[in-house]
Amino acid sequence: MSFAVIQTGGKQYKVKSGEILKIEKISDMKPNAKIEFKEILAYGDDKNIEIGSPIVTGAKVEADLIKNDKNKTVLIFKKRRRHNSRRKNGHRQEYSMIKIRKIFSKDGKILSEVEKKVAQVKKTKVATKEEKK
Repeated sequence: MSFAVIQTGGKQYKVKSGEILKIEKISDMKPNAKIEFKEILAYGDDKNIEIGSPIVTGAKVEADLIKNDKNKTVLIFKKRRRHNSRRKNGHRQEYSMIKIRKIFSKDGKILSEVEKKVAQVKKTKVATKEEKK
């Protein structure tokens, strides 16, 4: 299984094609938009690995933006005892949820791609009133 290590939002993520993950918010994007990550630190599969210094030039990862949203509220509560001093604050971090579509090597060859799943429709026979009699 092919993988890549991408850098975005000051963090590094090991990704595989078809994987869904939360990253720091990518602003000014609408759902179902295509995203290209060009800061690839490493990529490879079970047999060989290509490591950059610090990035692999020419390699890229394509992803689709699923949604931009906010995480659950993190409460910050500060209390100074015997001073009747309390402070309650909350924070909701914004994130982008993405789905990895393709991983490209440095020469532009596709290493892995998401398979398109086609739903098979089962045909069932529906009995009519005349057939029931």
